Amino acid sequence: MFLQQISGEGSCKLEQSFSNFQKRQFLTTKDKFHGLLDSEWQSSKREKASESDAVEDSKETSLEEPEPKRLKQNFEGRPDGKRLRGQNKSRPHTKPTAYDEKRLCHSIIQNKECPFGAKCFFDHDIVKYMDSKPSDIGETCHIYETFGKCAYGLSCRFAKAHTTPDFKSMEKADLVKVYEGRTMVKNNMSKELQGRLRKRSVSFEKSEKYLKTLSDNKDKGAQQGDGKTNKQSAPVKTVGPLTDADVIKLRPCEKKQVDFQDKLYLAPLTTCGNLPFRRVCKRFGADITCGEMAMCTNLLQGHQSEWALLRRHESEDVFGIQVEGSFPDTMTRCAELINNNTEVDFVDINSGCPIDLVYNKGGGCGLMTRTRKFERIVKGMNYVLDVPLTVKIRTGVQEKSNIAHKLIPEMKNWGVSMITLHGRSREQRYTKLADWDYITTCAKLASPIPLFGNGDILSYEDAMKAKETGVSGIMIARGALIKPWIFTEIKESRHWDISSSERLDILKDFSNFGLEHWGSDTRGVERTRTFLLEWLSFLCRYIPVGLLERVPQKINERPPYYMGRNYLETLMASQNVEDWIRISEMLLGPVPKNFEFLPKHKANSYK
Repeated sequence: MFLQQISGEGSCKLEQSFSNFQKRQFLTTKDKFHGLLDSEWQSSKREKASESDAVEDSKETSLEEPEPKRLKQNFEGRPDGKRLRGQNKSRPHTKPTAYDEKRLCHSIIQNKECPFGAKCFFDHDIVKYMDSKPSDIGETCHIYETFGKCAYGLSCRFAKAHTTPDFKSMEKADLVKVYEGRTMVKNNMSKELQGRLRKRSVSFEKSEKYLKTLSDNKDKGAQQGDGKTNKQSAPVKTVGPLTDADVIKLRPCEKKQVDFQDKLYLAPLTTCGNLPFRRVCKRFGADITCGEMAMCTNLLQGHQSEWALLRRHESEDVFGIQVEGSFPDTMTRCAELINNNTEVDFVDINSGCPIDLVYNKGGGCGLMTRTRKFERIVKGMNYVLDVPLTVKIRTGVQEKSNIAHKLIPEMKNWGVSMITLHGRSREQRYTKLADWDYITTCAKLASPIPLFGNGDILSYEDAMKAKETGVSGIMIARGALIKPWIFTEIKESRHWDISSSERLDILKDFSNFGLEHWGSDTRGVERTRTFLLEWLSFLCRYIPVGLLERVPQKINERPPYYMGRNYLETLMASQNVEDWIRISEMLLGPVPKNFEFLPKHKANSYK
């Protein structure tokens, strides 16, 4: 038996003996591994079926054969033996409305008169709706138990916990009073702001002043190039002394200050770095959190889905927003929009995104090779922001052509407050090991500006080695997805042999946070399930400390098939989509008949 590891050439090779990695008594084969999971799952289903038969004596005993085993999709690799890479771009995208054919009118839930009357698209017949509604998932509603009332009323998938026999919603007055007037989630876009953005009636005074200077400088440069400078230009007219009413650019010392030194920074993670996941990481000790990457053009156009990425929970004490764009005008206006309409501690420019959709438009890593435009973006955003501006970069675009060390001294002059460096190039994406020697060199060049290192942190030992390089702090990305308790391990300098039941409790917390954030109706439950499954595609890579012969686990290591110390631990080790769905059904009930899921990344769904 061997360990599958990503080699320096970027391909998967069997390099290290299993005896140097994991205890032999937990070894198994692929067939035995999936056979155990399937047999245990079928037996649990039979037990549930027998219990339901005992309760429902009126129903006849089913004499049909058990449901045939569904064939698992094999994502092990391509015909040439290499693992699949990249995104599942053609994966199924089921709309949330597909899971809830008949929705109860929101006015009925709130006991109000529907303004649309007979023309309303939604259901108004409560009895009819309750007969067609899917059965409740559980006996207690997390939202009701936490806040004293559930805003989803009869449409909640836990409605029996807070509904009377005559379909009236109950409340807990003491809890309602505690949360009255308290804003748990900030940075929601108002309908009024969305309307003004769509009509393009939002004023960007600071941005226009900065962009005008760029235009004037461009015209001046063109005139000098043509040798047609105007010597008889009219004298500048003054209107009196400078007053506080004039727009004055804030000096760096006057901006809001954020202490970045020696902090643990949860990276902005697309799809998985949602608000419920960030709440989980905050509980385990993450110091700095950041929203998912948002496209500046979509924010300026008032897209609700893009503004949802800016939401901030009250537990996020140091929170930033990451934006992506390739032009000074849109990025500057977006920064002013964020500055005037959200509560943030810093704004981050993503100039390290490697995906083609962003790079081909000049954004992400593309900014690293367009230094003049990059400079204008940084200076423009700095001009309009009252909070620090940070930048996230990679080592470069090409694999053997690092350019970060050339950019960092320039960025210091542009006014950047903090730099995060991912120790890989765009070509490498997430293959090979991060170059921490190069990060060390760049950290010295960045001084006294804080520079955070990022790449391959999966244990407190990795974090300690990273701190020895002289970086100001550490950004953790995939390591937090694989084991969100890594922040606790780093702060307590220990390896945590976390049990499967404790990991299931973490998933329960995520599910409850998801129901708070996306809703406890059918649409909210299925949206929570989708994001839970995306996270499980990373979480299954974790190998329990108690099973390791050699500690710690490395982020680029892929284990062979192994049995856990109990059924749940074995189930959590599965890298098959069907088994992830089983875990989600433990927390969020059975999946709808038309439910489909395929993870975002191909490499996360093989068996």
